[in-house]
Amino acid sequence: MTDPRDRDHERTLPGRCSVCGRDRTDLTLTLEGTTASFCSTGCRNVWDTVGPITEPASAPPRTMTDQASVSDGSPFSDSNTDETPSHDVDGREVEDDGESTTEDEANGYRRTFLRIDGMRSITCEAFLESVAHDQPGVVDAEASHVTESIRVTHDPAQCTDEALEDALSTLGYTAYLREDAEGSGTAAATGETRRAREMSGIRKRRADDMMDVRYILGVVFGSFLLLPYVTMLYPAYLAPFLPNSPLHSFEELFTDSGVLFLRVYFVLTGIVLYITGKPLLRGAYISLKMRRPTVDLLAAVTIVSAFCYSTVAALVGHTHVYFDLVIVIAALVMGALLYESQVKRRALDTLTALTISQVDTAHRYEADGTTTEVPVHTLEPGETVLVKQGERIPVDGVLEEGTCTVDESIMTGESVPITKSAGDDLIGGSVVTGGAAVISVDEQGASSIDRLTETVWNLQSATHGIHRRVDARAGRVLAGMGVLTVLVAIATLLLGGGVDDALLAALAVSFVASPWLIGVATPLSIATAIEAALERGIAVFDATVFGRIADVDTVVFDKTGTLTRGEMTVVDADAPSAVLSAAAALERRAAHPAGEAIVRAFGDDERESEGEGEKSSLEPDGGSPTSPTQPTDVGQEVSEFTNHATGVEGVVDGARVLVGHPALFGERGWATSEELDARARSAREAGKLPILVGTDGVAEGVVVVGDEPRTDWEETITSLGERGLEVLVVTGDDAEATAAFDEHPHVAETIAGVSPAGKVAAIEQLRRESSVAMIGDGTNDAPALAEADLGISLGSGTDLASDAADLAIAEDDLEAIETAFEVATVAERRMRQNTRLALSYNVIVIPFALLGLLNPLVTMAAVVVAAGMVIINAFRPYL
Repeated sequence: MTDPRDRDHERTLPGRCSVCGRDRTDLTLTLEGTTASFCSTGCRNVWDTVGPITEPASAPPRTMTDQASVSDGSPFSDSNTDETPSHDVDGREVEDDGESTTEDEANGYRRTFLRIDGMRSITCEAFLESVAHDQPGVVDAEASHVTESIRVTHDPAQCTDEALEDALSTLGYTAYLREDAEGSGTAAATGETRRAREMSGIRKRRADDMMDVRYILGVVFGSFLLLPYVTMLYPAYLAPFLPNSPLHSFEELFTDSGVLFLRVYFVLTGIVLYITGKPLLRGAYISLKMRRPTVDLLAAVTIVSAFCYSTVAALVGHTHVYFDLVIVIAALVMGALLYESQVKRRALDTLTALTISQVDTAHRYEADGTTTEVPVHTLEPGETVLVKQGERIPVDGVLEEGTCTVDESIMTGESVPITKSAGDDLIGGSVVTGGAAVISVDEQGASSIDRLTETVWNLQSATHGIHRRVDARAGRVLAGMGVLTVLVAIATLLLGGGVDDALLAALAVSFVASPWLIGVATPLSIATAIEAALERGIAVFDATVFGRIADVDTVVFDKTGTLTRGEMTVVDADAPSAVLSAAAALERRAAHPAGEAIVRAFGDDERESEGEGEKSSLEPDGGSPTSPTQPTDVGQEVSEFTNHATGVEGVVDGARVLVGHPALFGERGWATSEELDARARSAREAGKLPILVGTDGVAEGVVVVGDEPRTDWEETITSLGERGLEVLVVTGDDAEATAAFDEHPHVAETIAGVSPAGKVAAIEQLRRESSVAMIGDGTNDAPALAEADLGISLGSGTDLASDAADLAIAEDDLEAIETAFEVATVAERRMRQNTRLALSYNVIVIPFALLGLLNPLVTMAAVVVAAGMVIINAFRPYL
């Protein structure tokens, strides 16, 4: 495995960026005696602000161990316990060497991502990783129960994808390739984001539906079995506490036939346990197999010991049997888990993808000059594709000829479209907003969006839920119970009891001393917290989120679409109204965010609803004149139209109109005044986009367009700052566009011009000194969202951003971020309360056991009291 120090040295070598590791380096900086090279001013700004990057941008992502204190509400949490490194199943320390997928492929290995149905705990992660490691040709495997996925690096010649699916589909787990998780067709995938599509895929729905059916059948059947307890057995168990009560007549029911009836309960209760409790017992089995005690194991120990006790008691003729305890505990624990699962599904249903950035098909140029629509994955390096105005670029490549304008905000965060000339690089996933592009496919033949998606998958599949502090305490509790069980059995024998008495006493210890109700309190607390967040427009996908929010020290905001509205709007205009109306008439035919802003501001409302039809009838051919005269706005006719790379030109009502960048006016030989030039410069310095408008060879005014800040951004940052959190703004925009945010008293730093890889590097460096929350909405934010200790995406976020986040604001509302912190504070407190209340079961039954007064009625009363308090507390109003 590569020494990290060697990697650090490589990063400072000429030709590699010292922040993100890209090959191109154009800038250098000497800081505290260290000289570094950078691919962009953004990476240089990151280095200058957060300090030298001491590890590659592909350093190991977060683990739950270093993210937060225990957030599952169990009594095994210990915030003072030292954190330990992750180990694989053989005890070896695991270190992510940061090798990319490309490097793996160069060595003959493939990274395969699989979704696993039925994975819901850290023990499941360890088990599935061990199964994967046992397969020939597998060199690495990392699973995450949070995302229900596993990443396997393997030699495809020795272990195929199909072999992995077969090997990992064991003990109730179902594995399938992540790209196949959505099912087939829209009927099989009702969700919008990739995460939602996976969770609503046909196989996932079948697994969830089966769990629902098993639970309902088990509860219905179990309810019938409890009727004899209520009508006959409980009165008999109550009789010893009421010496002169007529209830003693119920004791006479326990004749030989009555004991036989109790023996029949062995079979009937076993059926209920199999139907309802099988997932719980499977989790306990895996916990034992992996030697990692969990809450599942605690609950299973209680159920199995009560079942075995009752079976032995019935066989030897005793009447105190705890089959009712088996049925009720299995129903309570599985009911809480099922409720948690349903709430999480509702959280996923709240997501919608407002932007789908990946492209499936491309228009390939053939040798005869025609174009053919082909799947993107069939494109070969060097082939050329045509992208028309308004379409997304399917793959990374180079512009072969001419010029065009491109909106690269999906990748860079830069809100203003930029002009591309022949020979310039184009990014897959970005949009051609002006002209048309003929692109030569690059050597990798893939989209930057695809690579971002794989980066997110890499980070997600390594997002372990490992919390060894919980495991260690659970292990100690179970070890203590084991010792106590042995001591009680020995004491029973020494006091003259028989072997059957000693066995029954030992089994009784297990269901008396086990804190099994935590198996109800934990998922119930999680589910009610998620539901409370959901009611306030906050979708939470991972139960550890509430603990991680409480630990956050630093909040990093993206700018475009997060602190700003994410769309161009007209902020100032000083041209005559007739000229502005004519400009809108021309811009209605273009496909450019700035043009759309002008149409919204100055276009005729009556024609606005018809604009889409008007615009779609025109061929966006990159600059050729359009067809004949067509009415655009009321009383205006466009008789000629030309789409330039940096503007539009045409004849409106007989007058020639030019709308565009100031440089376009110079190129076309149109006159501009010094006053207009000064206003344009001032707008650019303020981070806005100046657009000149004019008629008949003379510029008559300037329209200033920009991405305006949200109205509530200042209040949101102020509230976070007052919580003692450090706030940073990291964006792909230039420094001028961040000036307003830099002036806010609670913004510690703004870092401009940062690429997606640079954002990841900045998050990594910040995480070395604090717990970091990243808030963004764009595809370019997705890797940083996945890398941060806590990722938060807004409702306006893209598909990939929502998938990468741990928490999504369903409504496009910044104020909900402060609400999320408030809900998390209450959730953490409620989880601790429910943990203490869960132990009340043991507080009630242990004294009765010590006094020799324990019977099934006492234990069931303890269950009702303790579980009732937990449920009532869990469902109390949050805020």
